[in-house]
Amino acid sequence: MVCPTVRDNGAMTTLAPSPTLSIGPHAVRPPVVLAPMAGITNAPFRTLCREFSGGKGLFVSEMITTRALVERNEKTMQLIHFDASERPRSIQLYGVDPVTVGKAVRMIVDEDLADHIDLNFGCPVPKVTRKGGGSALPYKRNLLRAILREAVGNAGGLPVTMKMRKGIDDGHTTYLDAGRIAVEEGATAIALHGRTAAQHYGGTADWGAIARLKEHVPEIPVLGNGDIWSADDALRMMRETGCDGVVVGRGCLGRPWLFGDLVGAFEGSAARARPSLREVAEVMVRHARLLGEWIGDESRGVIDFRKHVAWYLKGFAVGSQMRRELAVTSSLEELTAGLGMLDLEQPWPSGADGPRGRTSGNGRVVLPDGWLRDPYDCAGVGEDAELDTSGG
Repeated sequence: MVCPTVRDNGAMTTLAPSPTLSIGPHAVRPPVVLAPMAGITNAPFRTLCREFSGGKGLFVSEMITTRALVERNEKTMQLIHFDASERPRSIQLYGVDPVTVGKAVRMIVDEDLADHIDLNFGCPVPKVTRKGGGSALPYKRNLLRAILREAVGNAGGLPVTMKMRKGIDDGHTTYLDAGRIAVEEGATAIALHGRTAAQHYGGTADWGAIARLKEHVPEIPVLGNGDIWSADDALRMMRETGCDGVVVGRGCLGRPWLFGDLVGAFEGSAARARPSLREVAEVMVRHARLLGEWIGDESRGVIDFRKHVAWYLKGFAVGSQMRRELAVTSSLEELTAGLGMLDLEQPWPSGADGPRGRTSGNGRVVLPDGWLRDPYDCAGVGEDAELDTSGG
């Protein structure tokens, strides 16, 4: 594994002692969780993040559709594969039909597929919300309760957690009701992204909502999510909200070493990774190689890696033409050669930090017809509303 250059940032901000997050029987110390991201948090990316963290933290799979899991969809069965060193094994499930969710959880328990189950009630993308799933679902209180009841009831000794948003929009917030339902149905912890579905990834995350949820459901851990771009952001969120842990998503795009920073920060270190472009390039090639080995095809692995190129190179003086060329490579040799043409002695640039990935919001949520008429009416929602495949 490549170890990026680490420099002292001169600012010692710590929580002392480093807190431990309890997810059922699993102690997560420091209390740092990799957010499930479709097409991103597959086994290779989890491997990189886990290596930089020294194995500390919790690393969740990308979203797995319950119907696809129960039907043993080939792509889905690959997505639920965990490396032998991954403990605890953490799966995120997406589902809108309580019976199917229950079957998927029972399958995970019976076949020993995971050690922790997280339920997705936070995804804002139209293909999910238009069928009543993701961040649209908590508006239907009875449906949310039924899904949680089936999941917890079939989980045996496995802890069940949930990730959600504030609500559909500012006029239809759901997080406080959803948090209380989660407690009543036996969820082990709740993660809140401090945005509504209408915001998508735009604007600023409302950390105040995380603090309010923590006060509302003191019985179980509350994790905060949204706008954590650095280890110091994570410490600040913990201080300002009183949350029990942090969930990091877009902040680690092109920055898997952020998990090393997070571990260091929670353990009292002021040092932060500041890799040179040469060190970043070495991580990029390793990432692409891991993807090829996981997929079983080098070319497909490099093609899958293309979406990561801009995130890794953000802030470095690369040039638009070279960025475009690197984003269309299809072999490790081609990727390595292209990176070798760059000025690899560049130090970590000041423009390398900050937002990456999706940063916009369209203010509109695509919902099933009549979805907002009655928060307690679940008619018309069934297993046919599930996505066909996982990870998307």
